[in-house]
Amino acid sequence: MTKFIMHGCNGAMGQVITRLAKEDPETEIVAGIDIQDNIDNGYPVFTKIEECDVPADVIVDFSVAKAVDGVVDYAVSRKLPLVLCTTGLSEEQLAHVEAAGKQIAILRSANMSLGVNMVFKLAALGAQVLAQAGYDIEIVEKHHNQKLDAPSGTALAIADVMNEVLHKEYAYKLDRSQERAKRGKKEIGIQSVRGGNIVGEHEVFFCGPDEVVEIKHTAYSKGIFGKGAISAAAFLKDKEPGIYTMSNVIAG
Repeated sequence: MTKFIMHGCNGAMGQVITRLAKEDPETEIVAGIDIQDNIDNGYPVFTKIEECDVPADVIVDFSVAKAVDGVVDYAVSRKLPLVLCTTGLSEEQLAHVEAAGKQIAILRSANMSLGVNMVFKLAALGAQVLAQAGYDIEIVEKHHNQKLDAPSGTALAIADVMNEVLHKEYAYKLDRSQERAKRGKKEIGIQSVRGGNIVGEHEVFFCGPDEVVEIKHTAYSKGIFGKGAISAAAFLKDKEPGIYTMSNVIAG
């Protein structure tokens, strides 16, 4: 049995995870933290994180970037492993997370989906083979009209795994409207679409002479991210300090 605290419990993903946890006999949410406490989740909800003293094995965070520093400090203070799902973090926040990983186990992922993590692997392989052959790389990501960050954390993560195998020689191009110039050879274009209730869609294009190779992932519900977060919580329970990823969950 994995008992965890849900940080951001009354947000869209927090509610999805709450529902999934109730259906999982091996999982229990013992407390929630959210600025809103007007929903009866079947567990206590605290509006101030420092007031939550409920015993737990793990904390799962699905909140907003500005709340991440607080939950990281809280997890360190209680020596609790942290599944960090919030995206759009600044360089300073990422450094904060890395430092905290020396004291507690932290699993951070731009996307909790098994399918998306397979896209990471395929994109890296594609970059290794096709970019070296001169193919241009473009990423298009689509999300609902309530998403705050653009490009998505997943799109940036896809770019990062490709750039890693390309020796970090590629620049990210988020906007082409401010200049009249040909496309650079060593750049990864990232475009964002926001509209309706699109759950999430990511496409990677390798564009070469006379052919285009596409890798695409479409999320049809938020449930895939919730299931991934619950699996990550079970994996992280009792782990030694360090930074983990969904690749570790999949391998484990």
